[in-house]
Amino acid sequence: MQFESFATFNIAIVVLAIGRWLNRKVALLREFNIPEPVTSGLLVCILLALIHAFNGTEISFNLLTRDFLLLYFFAAIGLNADIKTLLSGGWPLLILVGTTVGYMILQNLIGIGTASLLGLNPLVGLLGGSVSLLGGHGTAIAWAPRFYEVHGISNALEIGIACATFGLVLASLMGGPIARILIRGNRLQPAVAAAGVESLSPESEQEPVTYFSLLRTLFWLNVSLGLGEVLHETLRAAGSNLPLFVCCLFAAIFLTNTVPRLLPIRYLAAPRSLAIVSDIALGIFLTMSLMSLQLWTIASLAGPILAMLAAQFVASFLFALFVVFKVMGSDYEAAVICAGFGGISLGATPTAMANMAAVVQKYGAAHRAFIVVPLVSGFFVDISNAVVIQRFLNWFG
Repeated sequence: MQFESFATFNIAIVVLAIGRWLNRKVALLREFNIPEPVTSGLLVCILLALIHAFNGTEISFNLLTRDFLLLYFFAAIGLNADIKTLLSGGWPLLILVGTTVGYMILQNLIGIGTASLLGLNPLVGLLGGSVSLLGGHGTAIAWAPRFYEVHGISNALEIGIACATFGLVLASLMGGPIARILIRGNRLQPAVAAAGVESLSPESEQEPVTYFSLLRTLFWLNVSLGLGEVLHETLRAAGSNLPLFVCCLFAAIFLTNTVPRLLPIRYLAAPRSLAIVSDIALGIFLTMSLMSLQLWTIASLAGPILAMLAAQFVASFLFALFVVFKVMGSDYEAAVICAGFGGISLGATPTAMANMAAVVQKYGAAHRAFIVVPLVSGFFVDISNAVVIQRFLNWFG
């Protein structure tokens, strides 16, 4: 039984709403910063797995709309990537970017090594590396078709989603203990004594959301997708295999950093409208992907997945303590950044921010950390991870 694209889209809206309701009602879900699509999407796929186990019925969904929403989401990241903002982090930003890229390589080597020791295809370890952990659900879902269609891993999506989901929980558990060890062990104090949750950005007036601001945002998103398609086809003709969503990301970055400098336009997409479209695209995209999982296809890999995640957790914890802390300055700000790195390495940007917010609420403000970490996890990770993943596919594919 399969639901067509239109029905799938509307079912996803209902499922996402259920996830929002559950997160408001269940404190544990909020505490671990579990995304709303993950909450309800996993419940649906578990229900479908139970139906399959009891009577053998397979319920599936047409995911054509999901794939389009993925392009919208990455194009939105690109349209929001102004060069001036990216440069505001200074040297700490560049250092953390380089350190994170180095950890991507290490994370993939650990995943591939663990998978090989367990007698699995090395690319299963890559799925349990930066594809799903540093990349998160979105990257795992985006790359899964490549692993299936080109490299023959039929349950790539399920493996990636399983690793990304459990990675979120592990990332939420990691940040606080890392900061506590570093702050107490080194007797660190914040430069600013005031405690409290940091503001992610200074207050500023932004264009209100109107029907025309939404239309303008959709127009430039569509232009980004069109230019991304041209770039994708050009690279394909040249022998490159870069995914379409990465091409759309690059196209949007190019547009947002050139058009306003050539035309009398302050910014292409209105910030609030872009945020709304981005949230909708990501929320429905993740919901549709998670609720369509066929969990019974990875039952035989439960042990190996847990083994890979255990190895990745230990590696990330030690890397934050002994590498990230040192290269970021060995001060209080560095300790808070390490808490955020725990969220980046195994989870996602919201997990990183939640980790750091919990630390500064107890110990004091860390302004630099709240500039550098979101820039790295929200932008640079997506670009550099795509390059690293493609390189590993070339080596081990």
